[in-house]
Amino acid sequence: MSSVTTHPSLSLVSTSHAPAAVGPYTQAVRVGDLLFCSGSLGLDPSTGKLVEGGVEAQARQALKNMKAVIEAGGSEVGKVVKTTVFLQSMDDFKPVNAIYADFFGEHKPARSAVQVARLPLDALFEIEAIVSDFRGNSRSQDES
Repeated sequence: MSSVTTHPSLSLVSTSHAPAAVGPYTQAVRVGDLLFCSGSLGLDPSTGKLVEGGVEAQARQALKNMKAVIEAGGSEVGKVVKTTVFLQSMDDFKPVNAIYADFFGEHKPARSAVQVARLPLDALFEIEAIVSDFRGNSRSQDES
């Protein structure tokens, strides 16, 4: 058994408002002003099962789960810097893109979207995020 322990500079984040991790990882890790969110699937937090209704329902639930983790980590969706979207089929890009756009509204984080051979639990959609929670001086370089 490994003797590795979490370094004190890292804070592990978890919430019961999102599904428990399906493996040996945590829902998110905070380091400094950054929150790294593990992949969120379209699991119902109360049952641990994938929601019914196809990729659209799974995408909506995964985004809701990701939001719960972000908020548990002390940040907000408007501070998401980068997401990675994993799709079981790139044929689902258009409907998922519409759900994604509706979820983020005017906020447009950097994003990658890839088709993968298989997702955990045979999910159709997964999303991970990096979130900033920088609270320092907000002056622009021009004001320096």
